[in-house]
Amino acid sequence: MTFMDEVKNAVTPRAALLVIGVLALQLLFIASYVGALHNPKPKDVPFAVVAPGQSAARLVEQLRGLPGEPLDPRVLPDEATARRQIMNRDIDGALIVDPASKTDTLLVASGGGTVLSSALTTLTTKVEAAQQRNVTTVDVAPASPQDFDGLSAFYLVVGWCVGGYLCASILAISAGSRPANRQRAVIRLGVMALYSIAGGIGGAIIVGPILGALPGSIMALWGLGALVVFAVGAITLALQALTGIVGIGLAVLLVVIAGNPSAGGAFPLPMLPPFWEAIGPALPPGAGTWVARSIAYFKGNAITGPLLVLAAWAVAGAAITLAMASLRRGPNASDSHPVGT
Repeated sequence: MTFMDEVKNAVTPRAALLVIGVLALQLLFIASYVGALHNPKPKDVPFAVVAPGQSAARLVEQLRGLPGEPLDPRVLPDEATARRQIMNRDIDGALIVDPASKTDTLLVASGGGTVLSSALTTLTTKVEAAQQRNVTTVDVAPASPQDFDGLSAFYLVVGWCVGGYLCASILAISAGSRPANRQRAVIRLGVMALYSIAGGIGGAIIVGPILGALPGSIMALWGLGALVVFAVGAITLALQALTGIVGIGLAVLLVVIAGNPSAGGAFPLPMLPPFWEAIGPALPPGAGTWVARSIAYFKGNAITGPLLVLAAWAVAGAAITLAMASLRRGPNASDSHPVGT
């Protein structure tokens, strides 16, 4: 037997295609993470101005005309409204102009991302200095001292996502990528649900009572964690039911390669390039990170939309898994193609 014959026997066409797929995932990983995070700049950050009379409109126009359009400014009637909108996560900062002095107040919320609040402070300081004014920064929703750069919520959600697709992948590796029938699919989803409950409470306890990294309700974080884990696990099961073992790679593409760099973790959404800023809120890591920060720092405000996103992934994943299992023929059909066959 020649060497080429040995190669053909050792590397089957299916194995070669899988290796090519892994190479593609590797290159996409590099492109996605570096593309999203290599040059963060604030762009159209929701920002408010509180100032008397016509000076408010003039300041808004000045801020709107800054190079690169870092801010999306609007006028608000008073400081109380600005604080309320920051806590509702409608805006990320506000400049309160004091006509009686040379010092104004900048309201920020580092709980939503310390990098963004620092960028707003730097930008506003330069604008005020050009007018020979000073600015004092007030953190309306400060990140915990144990939450460096406000990253704990992001890493918590990443951990939940990893658990979700790994659990679903293990089910495929151990018993076949596609459930043999509807009953097997229900069992897999049931296992996924139990795992999600355990993973949710485990993560909430670690970042809360054990490490003190995140404040907020442990029960709320538990519920969020269970939903994130199940949503990612269910969609991984669905992708496996549709495409076989390739579904694991598709789950990695969706959650890790597309979802993590666009989640607003390392850099909040207004600092990401347009593509990543657009897809982030629609993917589980981004939706989960937003809700975790809201629970920890914003009194649980502005979470309905992201929770619906997570619920949609969970429902869609479960429905596709059950539908594909129902199409299998015969009550004794075996699971198709365990890994290695």
